[in-house]
Amino acid sequence: MPRYAMIIDVKKCVGCFACMVACQNQNELPSDNAFIRFEDRETGKYPNVKYEILPLQCQHCQDAPCVPVCPTTASYKHQATGLTQIDKDKCMGCRRCIPACPYNARTHVAEAGIVQSCNLCISLIEKGDQPACVATCLTNARYFGDLDNPKGDFAKHLPRAKSLRPDFGTKPTLLYII
Repeated sequence: MPRYAMIIDVKKCVGCFACMVACQNQNELPSDNAFIRFEDRETGKYPNVKYEILPLQCQHCQDAPCVPVCPTTASYKHQATGLTQIDKDKCMGCRRCIPACPYNARTHVAEAGIVQSCNLCISLIEKGDQPACVATCLTNARYFGDLDNPKGDFAKHLPRAKSLRPDFGTKPTLLYII
């Protein structure tokens, strides 16, 4: 069973939003909804200030706090991949999973009356393709692979990749190079 993961190299991300637009298109989201959001950070003190753009989305946590709070089991861990998923047919739109996510990665799609989040383009993965955000990234800041069978660029960057917030204890499989 693969354990899919994504690495985002924050130093390469320029905040062009191509990943977000590709995600919206792939998931047929209305223009006011997105599974990827961006935060900008300034660190340091003048005159040595650094500016970074941090793309945030579902972290596909191994211990996902959004799963146990779902009263309909719409939020679940995909058996074959371990990815955190939402079954649209089971979701009743109660939104309990939204505050349970410490990464603020879930969105309520009012038109559909359900909650959704990044599914790591599981339909593309099952066909052997990369997630839309990875395939579209103009600066090659995103890497996708299997933690149990790392190859190529993904494997090369894995030693430097870290969890964004290890203090949350969720064991995310979306990792960052910061």
